[in-house]
Amino acid sequence: MQSQHSSNTSHSPSGPVPAQVTVTEAVDPQHQIQYLKNELKKAQALAALGELTSTATHEFNNVLMTIINYARLGIRNRDDASRDKALSKILEASERAAKITATILAQAKNRSESMEPTDLAAIVTDSLVLLEREMRKYRIAIETQLDPAAPKVVASGNQIQRVLLNLLINGRQSMPDGGTILIRLSPSSDGNFVELVVRDSGSGIPRESLPHIFDAFYTTKDGPDESGKGGTGLGLAACKEIIDSHHGRIRVESTVGRGTAFIIRLPISKEVKAAG
Repeated sequence: MQSQHSSNTSHSPSGPVPAQVTVTEAVDPQHQIQYLKNELKKAQALAALGELTSTATHEFNNVLMTIINYARLGIRNRDDASRDKALSKILEASERAAKITATILAQAKNRSESMEPTDLAAIVTDSLVLLEREMRKYRIAIETQLDPAAPKVVASGNQIQRVLLNLLINGRQSMPDGGTILIRLSPSSDGNFVELVVRDSGSGIPRESLPHIFDAFYTTKDGPDESGKGGTGLGLAACKEIIDSHHGRIRVESTVGRGTAFIIRLPISKEVKAAG
């Protein structure tokens, strides 16, 4: 890094007057690049956390509104049939709230940011709990093919769930008139990886956009949807960053008008290999 200092002195009847001192520094390009990379990682992490927080908050709000509305219905109607229906719906919504709470608490207790043997099937199940109401609202059918033979992978459960939630929300947004999302989990043929596929029947991605789909700030969306999600161009870039940090791979296959598939491969836990 280089520095350049300059100063000028002017004169007045009362003597010399120092002028403003100018200091110019040439910034090391490599240092600046690393700084920008670090800032981008922070932005990506915040974007992913924002998606998760938004999803959980939205689900809780839906549950609370259901409880409130049916409680009012029970108060207004004095006949037993109406009250029984209201109480049944309140109980159903309360059980869903408890399920969501249990899912979030399990994440906090059992999943760390560190790499450890992780059950991807459990992450899929928990993610679908959080998105169940949202998918139903937008008429999205979820199909799962979770191979029980798929072993644990070396991963941060919290980070992988952020990736999965992002892909599921992207899939939902690509099908404004409803559709189907397939989640498939299976061991790779070579026995070294587990493959997680998220496939939607949506609008697809134009061929010219595919090479840039994981670039930071690149997006094919006009902005956030009505739920406030998406449109920043950070989601898929963050997904790739997370998968790369796991020594895994993520790729996309898409056909306009037929849908998109994201294929993730994560390395199997060494403990699992040793046991096998």
